[in-house]
Amino acid sequence: MNQKDFAYLAEVLRKRSGLSLTEKKSHLVASRLAPVMRRFGFKDLCSLLHELRHGHEALVSAVIEAMTVNDSAFFRDRKTFEEFRDIVLPDLLVARARSKRLRIWCTACAAGQEPYSIAMILNDSKLAALGWTIDVIATDLSSEMIARAQDGLYSQFEVQRGLPIRRLVGNFTQEGNSWRISENLRRMVDFRAFNLLDSFGWLGEID
Repeated sequence: MNQKDFAYLAEVLRKRSGLSLTEKKSHLVASRLAPVMRRFGFKDLCSLLHELRHGHEALVSAVIEAMTVNDSAFFRDRKTFEEFRDIVLPDLLVARARSKRLRIWCTACAAGQEPYSIAMILNDSKLAALGWTIDVIATDLSSEMIARAQDGLYSQFEVQRGLPIRRLVGNFTQEGNSWRISENLRRMVDFRAFNLLDSFGWLGEID
């Protein structure tokens, strides 16, 4: 891929997703887009980029999804979740004591590990039993990741990354070599495909 093609791809990603693709990451392009080339039947990157210039919307969406980083883990950055549990959540409960409603938004949620981690903490607090309405909204650019998150099925490797054994046993059911998060936690999170460059009008007030 020549410099002109790289610049065009970078511009498409910037305008459509806000993703910044620098030349330092040029080596990632071929590997990330290889599945897209196979899916659409392109022999090389040049052919793919040629079609991309013609505004093939399905191809544009596939390219953006492929180039978006989707790595995540349960309770990733443990200190952040501990501070949410011990500092942020208690303050929110005081601030929202009259309305008894919390609305939490998790962006770039990937396959759902982070919003489900938040849901586990909220579930521990038994807020629903105390009359609270809890809305956890989770969005990601990738509709494929959103579908995975809604399904709530994770590999052995994924549940071993950051998830304490007590939470695994208490919140998941084993299905073969995979683990599915409980229906109760799945109901707590509203997953939606959303581009942060689009209108936020639907979102409403967030805590």
